[in-house]
Amino acid sequence: MLEFYLIIHFLFTVMQFLIGVLANGIIVVVNGTELIKQRKMIPLALLLCCLAISRICLQLVILCMNLGTLFLIEVPLLADNFVIFVFVNELGLWFATWLGVYYCAKIAPITHSFFFWLKIRISKWMPWLILGSMMYVSVPSVFCSKQIWVHSQNVLSRLFSPNATQIKETSALQIVFLIRLLLPLLIFLSSTLLLIFSLGRHTWQMRNTATGPRDPSTGVHVSAILSVLSFLVLCLSHYMAAALLSFQIFQLRSLVFLFCLWVFGSYPSGHSMILILGNPKLKQNAKKLLLHGKCCQ
Repeated sequence: MLEFYLIIHFLFTVMQFLIGVLANGIIVVVNGTELIKQRKMIPLALLLCCLAISRICLQLVILCMNLGTLFLIEVPLLADNFVIFVFVNELGLWFATWLGVYYCAKIAPITHSFFFWLKIRISKWMPWLILGSMMYVSVPSVFCSKQIWVHSQNVLSRLFSPNATQIKETSALQIVFLIRLLLPLLIFLSSTLLLIFSLGRHTWQMRNTATGPRDPSTGVHVSAILSVLSFLVLCLSHYMAAALLSFQIFQLRSLVFLFCLWVFGSYPSGHSMILILGNPKLKQNAKKLLLHGKCCQ
C-alpha cells in the first residue's frame, strides 16, 4: 500500500500532466489553425507547434517514470521507451533554445549590426533550424539505440528496484548524454541573458529620460523580463534535476528523489503556461477554447 506522501506525489503528478497536456494542446491547436488558414510557413507558429508536440510526448514519458516510481507499471516498459525519452527530451530542449534565440533576435533592443543581420534572417532560418535539430538528435537515437537500451535497462532496473540504495556508479553514456545537453543550454543561456540585460537597460533608460506620463511600453518590457526570467529558472531547474536523476544519487521514493522528478516535469508544463499568459493571442484563444468547452458541457 502506498504511503500518504506517495499518494500526494501521484496526485501532483496527474495534475502536472493534465495542465501540461492542456496548455501544450492549446498551443498546437491555435498555431496549427493559423498555419492551415494562412496556407504558408509562419516561423514562430511552426516552432511553437513543434515545441508543444514534443512537450506533450515528454509529459507522457514523465508520467510513465512517475508510475514506475510508484511501482504501478513494470520496469521493462520504462527501459523499452527510454530511447524515446532521450530523443523527445533533447529535441524539446533544442526547440526551446531556438525560441529563446528567436525572441532575442526579434525583441532585444540592440543596435549592433550582427543583431540587425540576425533579425532579418532568423525567420528564414527557422525551418532549417528545426530540421537540423531533429537530425542532430536523431543520430544517437538511431545508431546508438541498442547501447542506450541496454544501459537504460540496467540503470532503471537498479533505480526502480524496491531495495534500491544510493548508487554512485557513473557510465560514459551518462556523461555523453549530459555533455550533449550542454550545447543547447549554452546557446539558450547566451540568448536569454542577453535579452534580459538589454530589455532591463532599455527599460531603465526609458524611466530615467521620461518627463511626461509613463510610457505603456515600459510595463510591456517589465512583463517580458519577468516572463523570460521565469523561463530561465524553469529551464535551469530542469537541467539540474536531469543531472541529479541521471547520476542516481538519491534513494528511490525519497522526498528529494520525488522532488527532482516533480521539478523535472514542471518545466514542459510550466513554460507552456508562461507562453500562453505572456502571449495576448494565445491567451485570448485559450479563453475562447475553455469557454467553448464549458458551453459544450
